Amino acid sequence: MTEQTAAGTVIVVGGGIIGIACAHYLSDAGFQVTVIERKTIAGACSHANCGFIVPSHVLPLTEPAALKTALKSLFTPRAPFRVRPQWDFSFWKWMWQFGRRCTHKQMLAAAPALKAMLDLSLHEYRRLLEQEDFVCEWRDAGLLYVFQTERGLEEYRQTDRLLTEHFGVAAREIPGETLPAFDPALKPGLAGAFHYTCDASLKPDLLAAAWTARLRERGVQFQEACELTGVTHAGGKITQLETSQGELQADAVVFATGAWSPLLAEQLGCAIPILPGKGYSVTMAAPDPSPRYPMLFPEHKVGVCPFENRFRLGSMMEFTGYDTSIPEYRIQQLRDSARPYLVTPSTETEYERWYGWRPMTWDSLPIIGRVPRLNNAWLAAGHNMLGMSMAPATGKLIAQLVSSETPDLDPLPYAPDRFE
Repeated sequence: MTEQTAAGTVIVVGGGIIGIACAHYLSDAGFQVTVIERKTIAGACSHANCGFIVPSHVLPLTEPAALKTALKSLFTPRAPFRVRPQWDFSFWKWMWQFGRRCTHKQMLAAAPALKAMLDLSLHEYRRLLEQEDFVCEWRDAGLLYVFQTERGLEEYRQTDRLLTEHFGVAAREIPGETLPAFDPALKPGLAGAFHYTCDASLKPDLLAAAWTARLRERGVQFQEACELTGVTHAGGKITQLETSQGELQADAVVFATGAWSPLLAEQLGCAIPILPGKGYSVTMAAPDPSPRYPMLFPEHKVGVCPFENRFRLGSMMEFTGYDTSIPEYRIQQLRDSARPYLVTPSTETEYERWYGWRPMTWDSLPIIGRVPRLNNAWLAAGHNMLGMSMAPATGKLIAQLVSSETPDLDPLPYAPDRFE
């Protein structure tokens, strides 16, 4: 066991961007922190996502049309939003709970808690970038929602109006005829776009590498290839973790285990209703012309992220369990989905094909807080599609809760005991 500081010792289980953020804020609070990761730091869902930092994404996935889309996908194997039936009671329970929340009322009820996390995270990102000078291709250019058809544009106007009226999240609408001048990578003839200037973007792997290096300099320990194999607890506290590298003890344990979190439910004695929502990306050489702005094409459900010398297409939401395959048709689907929008939608030089399991909760809110029956165990998981966007706020909230400080955010909406 590492030598204790005045605040004590903490083990963070999970070395994705959420675990890294928790380690940062816990270290800042005076704790001696060790991060254990079953594979490599930030090598899973935090590695090759689109890197969007999106305060505009205040509406949860449980919007009214989501249930219909999910049901249709049962009979459409190649749908961008795909649910594959599974013979698992927990899967159907999750789907039932998700479906009953797909109402306008529930959507508006969940959104304020998402907005609070997203706004605090953006504030913290800007503070961290100023103080730490992370080299991560941070762009404050906003996010462009681009529409191919007039119908798609008109339908989204209603969403934009809702965001403006209920949450003060406003966008600038750009007519289709001016889009090629706004970003020459876009084809002429598109219906239009909405530009959310509140959003930003970064390159996820660069952020994770820079942040981890800085934390190592400050004494945070990282143990890779260290798989958690067991949890021992007594008297309402975790007393020991069994790992592939031996036994570990600490004053507190934070589980930032992403889509793997439900596999710990029995050992922690609490419900962790998370399903892995699989996404894909392909990273290529930058096209000519390359987009000036990160973009979403909602009608084809694909995200576009330009980097300095790279170009990434990312999308899909598959509920297919812990499937590790990368089907060729999914990569081709990403390429094909960009064709209606971009002058040069892709390039032949591929650097990486990737998949990641997003940790999806049935109410679209993350799970952040103390494990109900364990006084020294904390969960920081279930960030759905917004882990990169919510990481700093999550780390800050966890550190404040572990330190028994008054948190910046109301922790109640994210508490694990809401599933009891």
